[in-house]
Formats: sequence, C-alpha cells, structure tokens
Amino acid sequence: MEKTKLIPNLEGSSDKTIIKEEVDILTRLLDETTQKMVSQEVFKKIQTLTELSRAQNYQEVNQIVGDLSTDEMDVIARYFSILPLLINISEDVDLAYEINYQNNINKDYVGKISTTLDIVSQSQNAKEILENVNVVPVLTAHPTQVQRKTMLGLTNQIHQLLRKHRDVKLGLLNKDKWLNELRAYVEMIMQTDIIREKKLKVTNEIKNVTDYYNKGLITAITSLVTEYKTLALEKGIVLDNPKPITMGMWIGGDRDGNPFVTAETLRLSATVQGEVILSYYIEKVESLYSDFSLSTSLTEVSKELEALAALSNDSSEFREKELYRRAFHYIKERLENTRTYLTEGKDHSPRYAKATEFKADLETIKTSLLRFNGETLVKGDLTELLQAVEIFGFYLASIDMRQDSSVHEACVAELLASANIAPDYSSLSEDEKCALLLKQLTEDPRILSATNAPKSDLLEKELAIFKTARQLKDTLGEEIIKQNIISHSESVSDLLELAVMLKEVGLVDKDLVRVQIVPLFETIEDLDNSADIMTSYLELDLVKQWIKVNHNYQEIMLGYSDSNKDGGYLSSGWTLYKAQKDLTRIGEERGIKVTFFHGRGGTVGRGGGPSYYAISSQPFGTIKDRIRLTEQGEVIGNKYGNKDAAYYNLEMLISAAMDRMVSNQVVPADKISGYTEIMDEIVGESNQIYRDLVFGNENFYDYFFEASPIKEVSSLNIGSRPAARKTITEISGLRAIPWVFSWSQNRVMFPGWYGVGSSFNNFIKKDPKNLSKLQEMYQTWPFFKALLSNVDMVLSKSNMNIAFEYAQLCQSEEVKSVFNIILDEWQLTKDTILLIEDQKELLADNGFLKASLDYRLPYFNVLNYIQIELIERLRRGELSPEQEKLIHITINGIATGLRNSG
Repeated sequence: MEKTKLIPNLEGSSDKTIIKEEVDILTRLLDETTQKMVSQEVFKKIQTLTELSRAQNYQEVNQIVGDLSTDEMDVIARYFSILPLLINISEDVDLAYEINYQNNINKDYVGKISTTLDIVSQSQNAKEILENVNVVPVLTAHPTQVQRKTMLGLTNQIHQLLRKHRDVKLGLLNKDKWLNELRAYVEMIMQTDIIREKKLKVTNEIKNVTDYYNKGLITAITSLVTEYKTLALEKGIVLDNPKPITMGMWIGGDRDGNPFVTAETLRLSATVQGEVILSYYIEKVESLYSDFSLSTSLTEVSKELEALAALSNDSSEFREKELYRRAFHYIKERLENTRTYLTEGKDHSPRYAKATEFKADLETIKTSLLRFNGETLVKGDLTELLQAVEIFGFYLASIDMRQDSSVHEACVAELLASANIAPDYSSLSEDEKCALLLKQLTEDPRILSATNAPKSDLLEKELAIFKTARQLKDTLGEEIIKQNIISHSESVSDLLELAVMLKEVGLVDKDLVRVQIVPLFETIEDLDNSADIMTSYLELDLVKQWIKVNHNYQEIMLGYSDSNKDGGYLSSGWTLYKAQKDLTRIGEERGIKVTFFHGRGGTVGRGGGPSYYAISSQPFGTIKDRIRLTEQGEVIGNKYGNKDAAYYNLEMLISAAMDRMVSNQVVPADKISGYTEIMDEIVGESNQIYRDLVFGNENFYDYFFEASPIKEVSSLNIGSRPAARKTITEISGLRAIPWVFSWSQNRVMFPGWYGVGSSFNNFIKKDPKNLSKLQEMYQTWPFFKALLSNVDMVLSKSNMNIAFEYAQLCQSEEVKSVFNIILDEWQLTKDTILLIEDQKELLADNGFLKASLDYRLPYFNVLNYIQIELIERLRRGELSPEQEKLIHITINGIATGLRNSG
C-alpha cells in the first residue's frame, strides 16, 4: 500500500523542514554507527555511492558495486536498507502530528469523519446509514511482511522518540539525553538481523498480528467509534449500537494453499484473540479501580451498585465505603477467571459466560454514577471500556475460514462414496451435482461422516476444522466465525459443497446457516461468470431461506490479485467494476443486499493504492452499508502500527464508505453508458496485449525467472504459506504475491501498468476527439481517475534503467529482447497517461509522495545494483549459503524504500 498523504496544503501543523531535520539527524547517527563497524575505506565507499546515486550517476555506481567484496556488501547493503526505514519513520511521525493538529484546530482534510458526517446528516435516511454502516479491515496471513518482529519493535521505539522531537526543539526535553537515546536505538537496529533466519509458523503469525491490537488498534477503534457517536448526537441523531468499524481475521482459519493451518491453529487464533481483549479489559478495570475512590460518606450509590459491590471478596476495611472499587474488584475477578477458562480450560467461579454479562455489570456502574450526578466520571475510561465491549466482545475479531473449492469437492465426493450415495461424484454434470447436493441438504438428515468407513487425511483434517468452528461458536458466540470463503468459485455446486461440509457439523440445515457461504471470484473468467452463478444460486429456495435468516445479506468476495495476473491491470480493474454492478443489480431485483469483500493487496497490481480513493471510486450503489477488505503484511504495520496511524486510516475507511453511499459525484446514466462502451473497447485490447506477452511470448517465462529475484523472493521467510500452490516453474502456478513482489524488486512494476499505454494510445489514434473524451472521463468519473492515478503512482516507482540491468541477467539475447517490448510499452504508457491527465510529469498532483520518493530513491536504488551483483555471483556459484542471505537484506531494503511488497 502506498501511504499517500491525503491532506493538502496543511498550514501551521508541520514545519516541512522538520522531516529534513530529522532525516539529517538520523543519517548522521547512522553514519556514526556505521563508522564504528567498518574501516574508513568501506565507509568512504558508502559516501561515494550516496553521492553518485543522488547525482543519478548509476554507471559509476554499478562499477563500484561490481568491485565490492561480498563482505563489504554486507554492511553496505545493511546501511542502504536501514536509511529508507528511518526516513519512513520520520514521515509517519509527521503525518501523525499533522492529523492531530488539524483535528485540534478543526480544520478539514480528506477523510475527516466530522466532515463526512455533516454531509450524511443531511440525508433523509441519515440515522439508518449511520446506524448500519460497517467497514471491516480483515488482517490476513499473506506473506508480505519482510521485517522481523524485533525490527518492528525497534522502529516503534524510534517512532516514539521522534514524537518527542518537537518538545526537544522547544526546550521541554533535554536534547543531549534525547539524542543519546535515539543513537542507542539506531545502533541496535544496525546490529540486529534484519530478516528472519527461520520460516514463520502460523502460530507466530497469529501472535505477531494480534500485537497490533495492543499497540493501538483497540484504543484507536474505541476512540473513533466514541467520536462517531458524539458527532452524530451533535446533529441530533441518537444511535443505538453502531459499529462503523469492526475487525476481521484470516490467520489461523485461511487454509487455502497452506497445509499448516489446522483445527489447532483455528482454536489458537480464537484463544489468542480472546486473551488479548480480556487482558485489555482487565487492565482497564484495574485503572478504573484505582481511580474510583468515591466514598458513600460523600455520595450515594444505587441499590444495584450495592448488590454488585457485595459480591466482591475484597474484604479490606479501607473499602467498606468505596463501593465502586469493590464492584470493579469483583468485575476484575470475573474477567480473570474468564481469561483462565479461555486459555487453560479451567473453570473457576465467578466468571462471565458472555460478554453481555460483563457489559451489564459496567452499565450498573454507569447508571449509578449518572443517577447521582457523576456524568463527568462516566466519560473517559469507563465510556471507552463500554464501547470496546460493544465492538470486540470476548472474541476481538471475527475469524474467516477459507479453502479452495477443489478441496471441498474432494471431501464431499469421499463422503458420498463412503455412504453409497454417489460412487463417482466428480464425474457428474453440474446439474446432477446440484440436484444431488440439494437433496442432501433438504431431505437427507444423515451425517455422512458418522459411518465407520476409513477417511482420508484430507477429509479428517477438514472435518476437524469444521467441528472446531462449531465448538468455538457455541462457546464464544456467533461473532467469532461468521464467514467461510470459497476460493476459485466456478459454479453453484462449489457453494453447495461447502454447505454439505457445514451440515456435517451442524452449522447448516434447511432452515438455518450459522456460517455465511461466501464465494470468491478471482480470475477474469470467474468474474465474468459470477453474475450467472449467483443468479442461479440465489434462485434456490434453500438459499432464499438462508439469506432471510441472515437479514437479507449475501456477501461476495472479489479477487484482485489473480484477476490482475490473469488479465492485466486494466482488464482486472474494469472486470471487477462491472461484476460489482451486475451482482448488485441481481441482489436488488431479489430484495437482497449484496455486500462485497475486496481481496486487495498492498500494491496497485493487487488492487492496492490509497484506500480512501479506492473505496470512494467504487461503482455508485454497490456499497449498501457493509464493506470488507483485506489488509496484510507490511500494510498492517504501515496503517495500524501505532494509535495515531490506526485512527487516521480507520477514519478514512469509514468516511470513504459513507461518502460513496451519499456522494453527489455520480456520473449521469447517459454519460456512464458512453464511458462503458469506451472502456469495453480499450480493456478488450489491453487484455489481449497483456496475454500476448505473458502467456503468448515463448521467452517471457524465462525472462521473468532470469531478470527478477523470484527464486530468492520465494525462499524468503516472510510467511507460513508456500510461494506457489503447486510449483514456481510456471506463471499460472505462482501465487500473485511473489509475482508482484518480484516485479517491484526489479523496478519494472509490471502488474500495475502493462497493457495500459498501447490500448489507450490506439483508441486515441482512431479519432482526434477520443483524447478529449478520455480527459473528460478522468475529470468527472471517480473510478477512471483512481484507475489512472494508480498507474501514475506505480510508474513513478519504476526505474527502467535499473530494470535494464536486471535484464542483463538473462542468458540469451532472445530472452533479453522481452525487456525491449516492456520498455516500449512503459514509455508509451507514461506518455499516454500524462496526456490524459494533462500533466507534464508524474505525481503532479501528489507532491508529498514525490518529495518522499526523492528522499528515499538514492538509497534503495543503490540496493538494486547490489542485488543484481549478488544474484550474478550466486548464479556463478560464488556465494556461500550464509552470503546468499545478503540478497534477502537487499530485498528487504527495496521493499522498505518502495513502502510496499506484495
């Protein structure tokens, strides 16, 4: 994800020289640290490389890098990896200051919740919108987080110190002490392993990602929702129980292509999440216990509060009149016993069976305070705690389950065969499959797996996961698992097969579905077929009943990554746009609210880009009130790594969703019709251009594997999942993440723009008036503007001079020639985009990103040349296994500099 600053023309909140000052300080400290670690000769080479890179004299950079010893490369690669990281931290701190400043002086910025709520409040159905809007960031296990958790901890310490820099400048903190502390952390970072020695396990991923809740997500969400309700109340709108933000989780439940996700990891994910939120509650209650020293000698309390306090075993004589403290003591005891029950299975009394019981105790305290003039005391921690309980319960985030449709089919086929119902289910036609499955779901009460027939390991594993899901829902509540995603949904039978598996454990019957069945349409072909599939599915009487009990909602997940790899950037974006409109229409015709789960990644090639514009440019009418979107890897760290960043990014998500629900920026129907015809023509050609190269050029496969670090990326310890579903020796079998990651490393950024230039240019050449049509579309159509702005952004991060050097890694001239095809398209794309935008240079409307890249480019550009040299040496057999890890350091540094990976 590109952390584009969305706040234009900020005044007073941030002296723009502060970032430069901080970068200068950090650079000096890093230089001092590095000088202690290397000889003067090596340090001089670092300085020379920096100067040459700033001057864009890359020919000499290449020459110097080629003469470096492998040992010299170690510390030099580390230096040029860490400096962009330090710059990123300074920018993040500056962003937090600007947001806080603008909020405190009541100035506007894009995504500000109060501004959006002002607009919404003018709608006739304002209360309905505000009550029901729900944006759900879903934290996933996709392996794109390059840095170690230890490094993330160190960078957080530096972040906190830089937050104090303004106080240092004002003389409120001792400068020397502050500087020495900052120096210590820079030295620690420089002497800490940047990358992991061992591959992550699912258990590591679960614990790593839940740390973000402790770092600030819980506080940010509760504060934001409290502010949301307050702002609505100021408009005279009393909200009952709004949940504008709730959280989702894939880690521990997403087993698509990951054999390490099991029933145990699903249970662990739920357990760890429960432990995190219960520990938060206990900490808050401890704080309230300390604060609420109110004495009955000086204030009255309610009878209900007296009864609650009487349950406490706090027998201290000093608490006889401090009934609020005794009540909080009792609540804390119940919470601790609840946590013990969840984590260890030990059942001690008293404990809470449900979060609603905990909330009821807190409400007893609140009611007593309000009855006896304690309005001021209710505000603050008690309100925040009550808000947290409403949002997080005892589960923290809903865990999605996900599996590939082929696995469901294999399991169902085995079950039907073992029950003598269908000896060869997979050979049946689609109609025959559906008829058979519907009969099982509506007429046959049997549990097919209850027989003594031997079961395959696959079936045993899947049944165990579903049984665990049932147990978790029974013990922790329905919210803990709400959706089950089906990857590669290609037919109605794919959805019904999952229903049969859910029926085996009692999560589905003909009247009720306790876990929503969510198809995931990923490839261009699947997206094109999605409307027909969902039309047939929604017509089934059984499905109508399921949707009725689900309050007439049906979620559909859309895949950005695979559709991009399958058809290119334009084809993916446009196919997704049309699919949403078609699926929304199908739902509306049946009185069903179709909601979308966007499987977006960090990069443009995986549906990324600035979140606000990504959401606010969705087809009008497709955001009913709920929207979910995936967040993974380094994106989670960038957006939710601290309380301020989390608050701002979540605020933008809510604002964007509401803005699109009530937006006046709706293109007239006659205009949209014309725009659609233009897009259909351009996208059809773009798709063909893309596929001709990727799947039609016999040298493309070799070019990609030789001119990118794909093999090195695939061996990175950045996640528990394999890099490919089957093999990395073919494009189609490669996962979208390492595919995109590798193209960003060699600076081509191929998935974010290829096929755009030729298709638009050919359209322009057909008629002189066509350019003005495209320019009009860019100015008036949010979708089209976001589409092209992302191309602009990704082109600005590409570097075809560096890409040329990677192309020299190819063994034959025929394979190298693929680069010339890509280069021609890159230049044409850049020229054409600027023509449509009516600009003279890239990032003309994004001064912050342009300045940010100017800061960082000289450093991570050097890393590209080091990476190329290391790959050459590796392929010549000149690197030891230990030295090979240097390539991983360069991968980390380049990803850090670009601020995105997969």
